[in-house]
Amino acid sequence: MPPKRETSRLVRNPGRLLTFSDGVVAIAVTLLVLEIQPPHDFGHLARGLGALWPSYLAYTLSFLLIGQVWVNHHVMFDRVRHVDRGVLFLNTLLLMVIAFLPFSTSLLADALRAEQGLRAAVVVYGGTLWTAAALFNIIWAHLRRAGLLDPGLGPFGARAIGRRFLLALIWIGSGVLVGAFVPIAGVVIIAGFLPAYYLPIRGEYGEDDGAT
Repeated sequence: MPPKRETSRLVRNPGRLLTFSDGVVAIAVTLLVLEIQPPHDFGHLARGLGALWPSYLAYTLSFLLIGQVWVNHHVMFDRVRHVDRGVLFLNTLLLMVIAFLPFSTSLLADALRAEQGLRAAVVVYGGTLWTAAALFNIIWAHLRRAGLLDPGLGPFGARAIGRRFLLALIWIGSGVLVGAFVPIAGVVIIAGFLPAYYLPIRGEYGEDDGAT
């Protein structure tokens, strides 16, 4: 008699995904500081340290942006009951983009220092962040469509989180477009994304439509 086919759905806990993701994020933010090389002329150390301002700027911006990715990654996966292969694959792509940010950061700092190639550097930098934002939207859409979210979140919270992720895509995309013509303005727009996205999302804890 042939064995009975297994019909139950495999349930994968998101815990391992979060642990792996946290590790990649931690490595990415650590690698950022390696771009800042100390000056070689210790006879004029203060001047040399001051000349590194592009590296300080790029490091600070990227550290806070990666921190923001980490915060919103937890906002997303704190409400996930379990994950499927699609989520594992999409999250791997997201981590690949995050791991690329130290290179984009170094490119931006070098272009600022050289005062050349800044348009291309801002486009690459912003494009990396835009790709991460796009993957956030794709992952969230997949989680909702596949029914992988905690029912306690409710439709209001799910829509509120989705709107925040969509706005990030538009905001960063605007910065990339502006940066292709006016690089510094593009960086300012992308940097302006920071304070808004560290704020809590109304409904993320499962409040209903009437919550304040």
